[in-house]
Amino acid sequence: MSKQNNLSEVAKLFFKLGCVAFGGPAAHVAMMEDEVVEKRKWMTREHFLDLMGATNLIPGPNSTEMTMHCGHERAGPAGLFVAGACFIFPAVVITLLFAYLYVEYGQLPAVEPFLFGIKPAVLAIIAAAVIKLGKKALKSYELGILGALVLVASFLGVNEVVALLVAGVIGAFYFYTRHQLGPKQNSLWPLLLLQMKGGAISQIASSKVFLTFLKVGAILYGSGYVLFAYLDAELVSNGLMSRQDLIDAIAVGQFTPGPVLSTATFIGYQLAGFWGALAATIGIFLPSFLFVLLANPLVPKMRKSKFLGYFLDSVNVAAVAIMLAVLINMSLDTLVNWQAIVIALLAAALTLGPKKLSAVWIVLGGAILGRVLLMI
Repeated sequence: MSKQNNLSEVAKLFFKLGCVAFGGPAAHVAMMEDEVVEKRKWMTREHFLDLMGATNLIPGPNSTEMTMHCGHERAGPAGLFVAGACFIFPAVVITLLFAYLYVEYGQLPAVEPFLFGIKPAVLAIIAAAVIKLGKKALKSYELGILGALVLVASFLGVNEVVALLVAGVIGAFYFYTRHQLGPKQNSLWPLLLLQMKGGAISQIASSKVFLTFLKVGAILYGSGYVLFAYLDAELVSNGLMSRQDLIDAIAVGQFTPGPVLSTATFIGYQLAGFWGALAATIGIFLPSFLFVLLANPLVPKMRKSKFLGYFLDSVNVAAVAIMLAVLINMSLDTLVNWQAIVIALLAAALTLGPKKLSAVWIVLGGAILGRVLLMI
């Protein structure tokens, strides 16, 4: 297949996911694993895990950066930008529409009945990914113990990036010393390159909106759900918007498909109209494209290094443990009535059963079924 065809394939897949990827980063990654590893065989599950582990260690929205990694694997650097842009685009357009309605009419469309059905449906999608990735990540009982400790740490409120780093370092040193490697092991230079290499960010705009969101995009760690704290400090504390307006903006990011960081589009429109929305969107996502562009070539080199290979193994099992923690917490919050339980069980049967249904249809079916069941 030609490079042009690869780019077209990347664009179609991630635009589709951008239209239906509800449920947060864990659900997004689960959908990607199903499409990229299971169906299309673009990469091995182990390499997908390596990319997922590395993504958790760099700033930016995890699931959006995973789309960029997947696009790079299929179509090179151009695929990285195409995948990221196509995944972001639907959320930005929908959020821009909601921002216009909010500014003009002071209210948002009533979409809660449909979201009610989507939430339990994506639980099955995440569970399927946890099972498949967990089987690949659990290479030894020691890694299983490490994963269990990370799971406990997640429930205790330990920051996910801290948990990943600590697990990676502990696992790397444990396995490295245990296997008593000979003189032919690879050096740690890929990690040094990761620390030393950098890229200058082009000055697309000089507006306050752009710079504010560029800063947030460059330092945002973990999932997009910690975005509230960053924006509260940058916008509410400086008197640029009220906390209620910020809460409404975060809500829009929650119930639109794709990355939660599309919240930036909503806020940018509130602050400076269409061009403010554009500046905020570019500002918050631009650092992720640069981080992934720098990090992607280093992941295979890290895997070749004995020490860093053990580090990746440990980070990978920790990342799956964090996904499991998200799944458990989401289940406790979502499965609170019989309608949600029915949708979750049906989705599990269709996702984990012998005749597996695409995650896209699971999400759409959950939305419709949720609306119908709420009418009973």
